[in-house]
Amino acid sequence: MTKIEIFKAGQDIVGFAAAGHTGFARRGDDIVCAAVSVLTQTAVIGLQEVLGIQADVQIKDGFLKCVLPQRLPDPERQQSQLILRVMYAGLQAVFQEYGADYLEIEEVEQ
Repeated sequence: MTKIEIFKAGQDIVGFAAAGHTGFARRGDDIVCAAVSVLTQTAVIGLQEVLGIQADVQIKDGFLKCVLPQRLPDPERQQSQLILRVMYAGLQAVFQEYGADYLEIEEVEQ
């Protein structure tokens, strides 16, 4: 199972972590794990390469964590929220399609 934590400060998403392998299929054929990876890694690319935000990112096998800097200027904060909310919506769609046997999504107040 993959556990996804969405870090929130009020209404803002300030980061996320995804840990574990979904177990939907064998490694290399697991479309649920691939969907989670694509959504989370694309969010990191959007934050870092498109917006130029230097988020704190940790990546290991079966683990990705991304946390925004504490104080972002308002335009970057708003743009980062768009990227993170789209990622979150995508993760929720994967959860709706494949269910709690493979994914757990939790909001964590920071």
